[in-house]
Amino acid sequence: MGWSSTASTTESPYDAGVTVVSEPAVREALVHVIDPELRKSVVEIGMVGEIAIDGGAVAVEIVLTTPGCPLKQNLESQVRTHVGAVAGVERVSVSFGHMSDEQRAALRIQLHGDRPEGEKTLSVDPRTRVIAVASGKGGVGKSSLAVNLALALRARGAEVGLADADIYGYSIPGMLGISQRPIVVDRMIVPPVAHDLKVMSIGFFLEDGGSVVWRGPMLHRALEQFLSDVYWGPLDYLIIDMPPGTGDVGLSLGQLLPRAEAVLVTTPQAAAQRVAERAAAMVEKLGQPLIGVIENMSYYLCPVSGARSTPFGEGGGRELAEKLGVPLLGSVPLEPALREGSDVGLPVVLSHPASASAVAIRSIAEAIDGTAPVRARPAAVRSPLAVIPA
Repeated sequence: MGWSSTASTTESPYDAGVTVVSEPAVREALVHVIDPELRKSVVEIGMVGEIAIDGGAVAVEIVLTTPGCPLKQNLESQVRTHVGAVAGVERVSVSFGHMSDEQRAALRIQLHGDRPEGEKTLSVDPRTRVIAVASGKGGVGKSSLAVNLALALRARGAEVGLADADIYGYSIPGMLGISQRPIVVDRMIVPPVAHDLKVMSIGFFLEDGGSVVWRGPMLHRALEQFLSDVYWGPLDYLIIDMPPGTGDVGLSLGQLLPRAEAVLVTTPQAAAQRVAERAAAMVEKLGQPLIGVIENMSYYLCPVSGARSTPFGEGGGRELAEKLGVPLLGSVPLEPALREGSDVGLPVVLSHPASASAVAIRSIAEAIDGTAPVRARPAAVRSPLAVIPA
């Protein structure tokens, strides 16, 4: 008897009224169990071990990529749900093993490819748009915009990854309320998932919010590993929270992100605009096309009276965009919900979706999503430690 996509049981030849659960039916159900981080079926990536069937009782072994995997409960719940739905199944038990070194190596090659030794560039699907969110200085809300922009793109149905490349000032783990460490599978780093985003940050590897005190060469090697050894999977967008300013970290990233498009974040005042121009000059030298400007903290709406004020001036973002010959993608107001969401790990587009800042950020995501990727240009700066002349 052949198995169809809808077959789940077969009738016993000894008792036509009793259904006998079959192993193929159980495996078919397990196809729908998805690893939350790898985003692939446990059958496809070889995570199904032994299956034992005793009447209506089914025991399934799931072979984890690493011992102590924090996602056991999620996987167990999925197995119980899908296998429990097979006709004839009365009880489901789940046990866990872990992959051998050979299995882990095979999984890395299956997912990440057998990359040549020494290849240190961003490893993402060729169709993935890489958006570098940059600023001329700190304190302009670049990281919170990167997080909320990633979530707004995800809400539009895109598969999105978020990389915290602001090594010295990393903040994205706290903004997303995630402390789970990445899983490493035979030198392949699997990023944790928060709010349906794949996320990578140096903060995952430091104890209790520790500081990074590395010099340039060590920092460059860390960035290489973050970008080249991470398994991002088939993403539509990878959002990179860039370090502020025009230092050697930004230069290193420019070399490692040859396909990135850049978005520049500024605030309305003239001083921020002048600093942002320097960041735009670095982006140009790195060959990254600048696709637009985002003006943050554009205005403040009093939550009591509704009165609008402009504590940081106005018009700077539009003036900068016009000077650089790129669109102003949007203006985001200054409001408590934006700050509060970042503090508690629930960004504003999730916690207050009807707020003015969330609406503005979703509009920016729509503008980016509605444009075609811009082809990168050859970089004028090749060395990651080179100095850009004034």
